[in-house]
Amino acid sequence: MSVPWPARRSITSIQLLTQLGLDLGLSLDSCLHDTGLSPVQLASLNGEVEAQRELQLIANLIEALPDVDDLGLQAGRRYHLTTYGAWGYAILSSATVRQAADLGLRYHGLTYAFTRISLSLDDAIASLHFDDSALPPALHDFIVQRDMLGALVVVRELLGSALPLLALELRQPAPADVSPFAAFGQVPRFGAPGNRMGFAADLLDNPLPRANPHLVSACEQQCQALLARHQWHQGLAGRVRQLLLQSPGQIADMEQVSGRLHLSSRTLRRRLTEEGTSFRALQDEVRQALAEELLAAGGLSLEEIAERLGYGELSNFIHAFKRWKGITPGRYQRGS
Repeated sequence: MSVPWPARRSITSIQLLTQLGLDLGLSLDSCLHDTGLSPVQLASLNGEVEAQRELQLIANLIEALPDVDDLGLQAGRRYHLTTYGAWGYAILSSATVRQAADLGLRYHGLTYAFTRISLSLDDAIASLHFDDSALPPALHDFIVQRDMLGALVVVRELLGSALPLLALELRQPAPADVSPFAAFGQVPRFGAPGNRMGFAADLLDNPLPRANPHLVSACEQQCQALLARHQWHQGLAGRVRQLLLQSPGQIADMEQVSGRLHLSSRTLRRRLTEEGTSFRALQDEVRQALAEELLAAGGLSLEEIAERLGYGELSNFIHAFKRWKGITPGRYQRGS
């Protein structure tokens, strides 16, 4: 089953969850156990991490705090609109709730949710659904609680007031103490077929107080770029790109990459075709990305850059770059 989240995400969510653990008495080492993250990496303001590291951190919190029944709810309260970067500002600047919902769901991959969120309309009721089918079972309740309450926090800050819910349903069984769930504004119906928050559909047409069409446009462009960058690391193609990036001076061939992936060249070729790409296309993407980065950084001659990218002749590099960008690498560098 494919997962509904990008392979990489902002480190902000890990920072929020680590602080939750610290506030509840855990040590930093306990929080970061088996995540592969160091305190220095954790402090990065603009870092990105593999989603799997966050899942490991969540598992650490659950294991270390087994008596905290509302752990997911405590986490959800911390996800304010301003923690989402360009995605948050895009929906905050939307003209209506409907536009905010459309933008939010279109760029859902930029949120910190591990559930797959969708919107449905049924007569006078609009519902946000939180599909948990891809979640690791041991993390299910925490993630659903966090994602749903986190979404409600965002909507509350977007509207400037609490969202009146007409329905609140969770798949998890009812806990012994339901009082912490009052954070939603009402106690959920537990043991439901799905996870859902329902509200009056006419709310979607309400204008928002901070509407700014120019800012929405600018933020959406940022969202597009961020999502493309995150998706660059997804699937088998993402793993191939990462391997190619690890040795740019050599630009590994298909046999080398397939060997590192423990696949035959034929299987690698077939699976990349299923993802709509090819090994040669991925080599080209990586070379282009590295070329643009090296040209913008300066300090290397065109000959040195060509050599690093695995081109035997400078002319071959120039020809490839003109095919990518429509201009020579020298002209691109002067304009950077």
